[in-house]
Amino acid sequence: MTTTPEGVSLGMPQLPAPDYPADVRARLEADAREIIARYPDSRSALLPLLHLVQSQEGHVTRTGQRFCAEVLGLTTAEVTAVATFYSMYRRKPSGDYQVGVCTNTLCAVMGGDAIFEALQDHLGVGNGETTGDGKVTLEHIECNAACDFAPVVMVNWEFFDNQTVDSAKRLVDDLRAGVDVDPTRGARLCTFKDTARILAGFPDEREGAVEAGGSAGHASLVGLRLAKGESAPARVVHPRGGGAPQNQRPAEHPSSHDAPQDTSASDPSHPAGPVAEEGE
Repeated sequence: MTTTPEGVSLGMPQLPAPDYPADVRARLEADAREIIARYPDSRSALLPLLHLVQSQEGHVTRTGQRFCAEVLGLTTAEVTAVATFYSMYRRKPSGDYQVGVCTNTLCAVMGGDAIFEALQDHLGVGNGETTGDGKVTLEHIECNAACDFAPVVMVNWEFFDNQTVDSAKRLVDDLRAGVDVDPTRGARLCTFKDTARILAGFPDEREGAVEAGGSAGHASLVGLRLAKGESAPARVVHPRGGGAPQNQRPAEHPSSHDAPQDTSASDPSHPAGPVAEEGE
């Protein structure tokens, strides 16, 4: 027990973090030098270095934080501050497959909430917990910009689109059984450790990793295609099925149906005149 001169207890002193075995440290140091060389300021290499040490043990350990601090000339407190800020850095042992269910608004109302609740029951784990076999860590995640494929489940940051409760259950069962599963788009699935090494900036050697990168869906790309002249102009919708209001913008304007209208023009059946004063 450590105490201050005033006799205030500071709790049990923390033991120093163990070091990596010599061969592991030598390999990590070689990788770290390659990463650090990419940046004019070595401190900028901290994020990819945290992914590097995460690729070693599947989470950012105290040993990994000490390693990052030593090779970058930082304090462990500075490294810990960054490692605890970003959710992609795991602070405790996690599964080979990080299964994330989007529970943001659109995915939630399309079935994401139901999928997440069903997987918790099916796997017997809570949010951020790992199955006993060490295969699957379940978590709810924030929007991953795939709303037009809702509800979306991600495994090690690869997309599994348009999921249902049944398809999500089959997915996690296959992962635990060692059955190959194919993401909806992108490259083949790899383990979380392999994903961490890719995020550290090392080549993604999976077959089809570049050319099969996938794309946003039609709904997300409508505006871009319209701007490029690749789609027909937006259809003008006249209020209450009537004719075009006199002061409406030209029909070819892509936002003409959103143009502000006077009440009498936008709703000829209910014209609005001046508000009468009381007693008139």
